Amino acid sequence: MTTNRILVVEDELDLNRALLHRLAAEEFAAEGVRTTAEARGLLGDDWDLVLLDMRLPDGDGLSFLREVHERRPELLVILMTAFSSIEDAVTAIKLGAYDYVRKPFDFEELLLRVRQALETMVLRREVRATRERSKRAHGLGAIVGQSQAAQEVRDFVRRVAASDAATVLVTGESGSGKDLVAKAIHHESRRGDGPFMTITCTAISEHLLESELFGHEKGAFTDARSQKNGLLELADGGTVFLDEIGDLPLPLQAKLLRFLQEKTFKRVGGTRDITVDVRVIAATHQPLPTLVKEGRFRQDLYYRLKVIDGMIPPLRERLDDVPLLARSFVQDLNRELRREIRHISPEAEQAMLRYGWPGNVRELRNALERAMILGQGDTIRIDALPFEIRATDPSRTPPAAVAAPARADDGRGGTFGSEVAGGRFIRLGEGFELETLERELLTQAMGVANGNKTRAGRLLGLNRDQVRYRLEKYGLLEQFSPQASKSVEDA
Repeated sequence: MTTNRILVVEDELDLNRALLHRLAAEEFAAEGVRTTAEARGLLGDDWDLVLLDMRLPDGDGLSFLREVHERRPELLVILMTAFSSIEDAVTAIKLGAYDYVRKPFDFEELLLRVRQALETMVLRREVRATRERSKRAHGLGAIVGQSQAAQEVRDFVRRVAASDAATVLVTGESGSGKDLVAKAIHHESRRGDGPFMTITCTAISEHLLESELFGHEKGAFTDARSQKNGLLELADGGTVFLDEIGDLPLPLQAKLLRFLQEKTFKRVGGTRDITVDVRVIAATHQPLPTLVKEGRFRQDLYYRLKVIDGMIPPLRERLDDVPLLARSFVQDLNRELRREIRHISPEAEQAMLRYGWPGNVRELRNALERAMILGQGDTIRIDALPFEIRATDPSRTPPAAVAAPARADDGRGGTFGSEVAGGRFIRLGEGFELETLERELLTQAMGVANGNKTRAGRLLGLNRDQVRYRLEKYGLLEQFSPQASKSVEDA
């Protein structure tokens, strides 16, 4: 058991000694000083509690309390004074004092307050440790990967978390990790100590969804036997994550828009406006502009949510991250499944690198969980992976081999650009148009990269957005869409 350390700052010599003697008898490690100068020199030490006199020869206790709070905000202080007043007590508490006792005091009463203060200190440290663990588990560290796409996602989280933007829209395919990004934004922001509330807009009926979001008053509808606070109230000071916002019913879209604009709402059946301070992060795998055109999603709500927006790339566009993600999932699953998997065989890793992952990161985790349950030994082998992963074409080039150096013109009018699968290349001739060359290079690079825009960009010296722009320019975006890629793989 760790001995608590207490610093006594008391200028009266006899009282100082008496306090040290009594604290020692209670098995506390106590040290006494008689001036603020001496106490200031010891503030860097590992103290659990300070007993501070209000009147000292070289300063007053309130000024020193302010200094303690600035330098060591987690350190608890109990003020002691013979000149008690309500004003001093109020000021002391505002400045961060844990408690306030009048002299002469009863030692038993003081010891009781000391014990209460130390119990509070232990609880605060546990809460702080829990928050740190939560931040490590759900903050930036939870976004695993070294690819450019993963780095861009982390940069997006940092910038959004540092802002006070009230709304964020996160898009991406199912299983790509939108909820992970939402949690990371929350835990990295000033709201990280506040609540994080999640609701999936497709999981419950419209009537219940409204009650879950906004709460209801007693008697608002059948079975409303008592008042209920909604998630927006419960998340005050924190974040509300609305997953699959594209499925939010139109009547609730109007009510949500009003809340986002005015920061107030009414409970179901209520008449009083309720004001809360929450950040709303919405996510969807559906194309909201298409839903707007179809009249299934309000245009004004779409633009209100889109104040800050980011797209999470699918796993097939960052296959370089698969090994890192796999090892991270294995560590987590070892704890959950009580296994001791230490390795992934090269054959299993290569198969995972060749696979298209239509279910994204969620599918990868599920595949590893299956392999750990069905496999034997301390290594995940290819025969324990799902059939569709084992059945990937071994001739399909994994990402490490894709980024081969380009073959430049050999000086004899032969080729220009990169050699591609099957030995195909572009030949220049009279009347050859630059746009035709660019289109063909783009098509071939996307083919080599198996539809991965980021990897195709590396071959062409472009970034992902530039590749996407050119795909749209030449009408190739649909050809290399996720659905088209999946159809090719299935075939």
